[in-house]
Amino acid sequence: MDARLDVTGSEILQKFVKHMNAAAMAVPAAILPAGTGNLMVIRASQINGCAVCVDMHTKDAAHAGETPLRINLVAAWRDAKVFTDAERAALELAEQGTRIADAAGGVSDEAWANAAKHYDAEQLAALVCIIAYINAYNRLNVICQNQGGDYQPGRWT
Repeated sequence: MDARLDVTGSEILQKFVKHMNAAAMAVPAAILPAGTGNLMVIRASQINGCAVCVDMHTKDAAHAGETPLRINLVAAWRDAKVFTDAERAALELAEQGTRIADAAGGVSDEAWANAAKHYDAEQLAALVCIIAYINAYNRLNVICQNQGGDYQPGRWT
């Protein structure tokens, strides 16, 4: 399967991606515990079927020191004992924020309250930004049929 649209060959897509990446820079890397953001983007990308992002973020997570066990268990995080309560709250928020169309009312008050037990207002803002950002990228890649498998860790970080 070939990509429908080459990002590097489209002036509009290049400009859009540039602005998306600039917006993402508003989230300071150190605001969340190490690895939390990677776990969230991996899970959202799995849900959305984005091979490009699953490829990229699993490799970047491993490169940053995340264990293969935790990377492999992100898809089944509810039944895995390797995640902290705070990580579970972030993963639940990421899942509900990704599955908005599947849930009546979007993110539940319970999921939000649980996340708020572990993260302050600025960290919650960072979680929301990460969820919005990865979902936008997932949709871009899935719509264009971009394919994963050749990403080199650290290439875009």
